[in-house]
Amino acid sequence: MNVPEISVQNCDVLVIGGGPAGSTAATLLARKGHNVVLLEKDAHPRFHIGESLLPCNLPLLRELGVLEQVQAMGIYKPGAEFVVETGEGRQAFAFHHAIGARYDHAYQVLRADFDELLFRNAAKNGAKTFENIKVTQADFKPDAATLVTAQDKDGKAHHFAARFVLDASGRDGFLATRKRRRNADKNNSTAAIYSHFGNVPRRGAGMEGYISIHLVKEGWFWMIPLPDGIMSVGFVGDKSAFRKHQGPVLDLFWQKVQESPSVAERMAQAELLNPLATTGNYSYRADKAWGEGYYMIGDAYAFLDPVFSSGVLLAMKSAFRGAGVAEAWLRSPQAGAKAAQAAEAQTCKEMRRISWLIYRINHPVLRKLFMHPRNILRMRDAIISLLAGDFAAGWRVGLPITAFKAVFDVGVLKKKLGLKT
Repeated sequence: MNVPEISVQNCDVLVIGGGPAGSTAATLLARKGHNVVLLEKDAHPRFHIGESLLPCNLPLLRELGVLEQVQAMGIYKPGAEFVVETGEGRQAFAFHHAIGARYDHAYQVLRADFDELLFRNAAKNGAKTFENIKVTQADFKPDAATLVTAQDKDGKAHHFAARFVLDASGRDGFLATRKRRRNADKNNSTAAIYSHFGNVPRRGAGMEGYISIHLVKEGWFWMIPLPDGIMSVGFVGDKSAFRKHQGPVLDLFWQKVQESPSVAERMAQAELLNPLATTGNYSYRADKAWGEGYYMIGDAYAFLDPVFSSGVLLAMKSAFRGAGVAEAWLRSPQAGAKAAQAAEAQTCKEMRRISWLIYRINHPVLRKLFMHPRNILRMRDAIISLLAGDFAAGWRVGLPITAFKAVFDVGVLKKKLGLKT
């Protein structure tokens, strides 16, 4: 009996996932002349949340050659507004106060358009891009190419032999789940309910492009102004919010809207443009970002609660590092392993810096400091630097942040002792 020969396409680097992380890495590697294959399970454009960019995204977009297109498609975002209804009121943080800021603004974008732009840019720069093709298997063998199998929408199998694999599969976590390396973030166990709406008023008085973060009981809301009069609105709640709710889980969204006077006011005439969607197990991290012949980037490795809009920036920064890891691995596995260790350490360091704020955002002491900022030692400006995406935090930002943390610790101690904070 004759067995048909399986056709295998060879490549230097195979990238799983055509979101911001995967498309960024594919662009950078293809520019260097590497044979890059980029596989996306869906077809662009496709719906996605995470529409609010940060100022520190802009130099990365400029390097990719797409900044002007993002400017044209986005809503100008000069800062972020936080709203608390337990006495603290509203507080706006303008990005132009950030220490050493290269950019004093960012953009709010429809992710369907933004992700497609980055994906097409990867093809423009020489990557071989495929849509509607889902990776189903990856066989890693020491000192040999990795055989990757993918299936298209018609059920046909496609095979690739890759010298290195970058996993940018997003929340699917292709490698992390198969290697049983993903761990839920117990410090921030949340879930989200969200959609796009029409007839939701924007903020006035020069704040039309601000993202609004409403800190409410058992969670928070985002309200992101988007092109074409669209408002992205989502509720992120902790375990107690979902556990106590009875009835359809999507009803919890409207219940929480009504519980928040500031959100309810803006949503009074809201028109639902897409069905509400929900995502559980919101925050997680793999116990290791790399192994023999692969490296995880973006949400495939880790995802933080998006209260400070850090997701796309962290994904793109990890993609820049991941491209460097891939290049090093192509030279030699020893060089690649060393590069992977350094890249993972840097990503974890940046995530720790922003997660310190995320884990404490609902603490009454931090809320008080956050909503009534004082700029002694430039502590307010340093916090804005973090909000703008300066997760590297050199000493000019790091010292005021350290001072802010000390003030917080003193406030917590006073609260425990029953003293006035």
